[in-house]
Amino acid sequence: MGWEAWLTVAVVVGVLGTLILTRMAADMVFLGGVTVLLLAGVLDPGQAFGGLANQGLITVAVLYVVVSGLQETGGIHWIVQRLLGRPRSLANAQVKLMTPVAFMSAFLNNTPVVAMLIPAVNEWARKFGLSSSKLMIPLSYAAILGGTCTLIGTSTNLVVNGLLEDRTAQGLRMFDLAWVGLPVAVVGLGFILLTTRWLLPDRRPPMQEMTDPREYSVEMLVDADGPLVGRSIEKAGLRHLSGMFLAEIDRNGQILPAVSPQETLQAGDRLVFVGVVESVVELQKIRGLTPATDQVFKLTGHRSERILIEAVVSGSCPVVGRTIRDGQFRSRYDAVVIAVARDGVRLGGKIGDIVIRPGDTLLLEAKEAFAQRQRNSRDFFLVSQIEDSSPPRHERAPVAIGLLAVMVISAGLGALSMLEAALLAAAGMLITGCCTVETARRNIDWSVLLVIAAAFGIGAAMEQTGVALVVAHSVIQAVGDAPWMNLVAIYLLTAGFTAVITNNAAALLMFPIALALASDLGVSIMPYAVAIMLAASASFATPIGYQTNLMVYGPGGYHFTDFIRIGLPLNLVTALVAVLVIPLVWGF
Repeated sequence: MGWEAWLTVAVVVGVLGTLILTRMAADMVFLGGVTVLLLAGVLDPGQAFGGLANQGLITVAVLYVVVSGLQETGGIHWIVQRLLGRPRSLANAQVKLMTPVAFMSAFLNNTPVVAMLIPAVNEWARKFGLSSSKLMIPLSYAAILGGTCTLIGTSTNLVVNGLLEDRTAQGLRMFDLAWVGLPVAVVGLGFILLTTRWLLPDRRPPMQEMTDPREYSVEMLVDADGPLVGRSIEKAGLRHLSGMFLAEIDRNGQILPAVSPQETLQAGDRLVFVGVVESVVELQKIRGLTPATDQVFKLTGHRSERILIEAVVSGSCPVVGRTIRDGQFRSRYDAVVIAVARDGVRLGGKIGDIVIRPGDTLLLEAKEAFAQRQRNSRDFFLVSQIEDSSPPRHERAPVAIGLLAVMVISAGLGALSMLEAALLAAAGMLITGCCTVETARRNIDWSVLLVIAAAFGIGAAMEQTGVALVVAHSVIQAVGDAPWMNLVAIYLLTAGFTAVITNNAAALLMFPIALALASDLGVSIMPYAVAIMLAASASFATPIGYQTNLMVYGPGGYHFTDFIRIGLPLNLVTALVAVLVIPLVWGF
């Protein structure tokens, strides 16, 4: 190997070592590796950043816009209620999550399945007090395992099948892979359920590990024409709100304290909730509930254009010493007071009757312009915008879910490519007002896209300098001429390459080697081709091995070693099942 190859090896080792031993951002580490290869002349700019034009990467970016539309309309909340329900335990939650994900991923590209469910699972975990780190890796792994069961489950399966048809005039039908993929998926899902308690970390966001001294008392009305009328507190999803509880119900002047979970909601019920600000945000997103104060409907613009803001009142504020109603707070500031906290203690009673004092913390509903105007105002000591607090446009939820269905069906039937279907759905989300351009931009996870793009660049360097080919030939030559041992070597080598380069690149690199090997041994190429499909798709040991692993890396709060700890044994278990079953189905 030339110096370019040795430099590439050093960069790959350096990138992996940095990710394992430090907590540096993955996108910066990968971009640093690509930069070294670019400056050294190993890659030209087109090769280094060619991943930015990759269809898979663009599809992932567009899917963030689709998911944004689902979030902004409350479609994610609907999906959580219908698909996931209420878990009885962590194991039950993982079963409820992984089973439908694996099934959907067998017939859909697993990338949109994971992209759609990441925010849903985050919301679900927060609602029922589960750790996202116990659910995000199972989400990705279930999608990967489901994708091994059919020909259209992953792009890798289609790529290798295309090579088979071109080189040998043979090909696989839709469900041929199920003979191997289904046993692999069942064993893999069982392994995850049995081991995640010990092999996955329990990491929670800081806000879950500390108590917030500011508790608010918030009143919400049950909409007469909403979906909550006639449902019990339990079935309406109001029983297990994280960081918040239902204190009482005011029904036509009659107070119902210590509300039973089986109490049936009626139109016009005034529900009094007590909790921290993050829970108020969650409350605002529930379809069928609106703030009890009618002042929110007197503000200009649609509610989806507003956010929640915390503001601490100063002594020079003109409404100090007056009630919120008498001080005409809404008219003066174009903002509505939703709740008030004083000295860390919640204040009850009618919002309009509360007398404002210096130091009060007001929870406001207003446009973003309020925060910009009042940030340096003498009326408030502190103005803080609450992230992701815009009320959803529930009336647009059927449109958003319909666009999602169109994307899934058109891509699943092959009428459109995954990219074309995603672009159609994303355009529909913007045109129909399910989300705005600004919101869509804000919801794109650029760090994930940069890691994927940079991984393509490093993979290109490994292929171009001959590093991958030298390693592949060396391992194959060491095995000998036993067909089954060569099958094991092909599988493990493909899995190894997939862990450090993209799955499609690993499959494309290994196929010609497998074809030559089968020819030399005088055996069928089919078992080796299937082994490449499985090994390149079922990659669990590193976050860079498969793009869904990268997608859950940040939301789960994982470290690089978390994937090694659970993914490496899962790789070995699925590899064992695959190499035992493949010869039984296809022989040599």
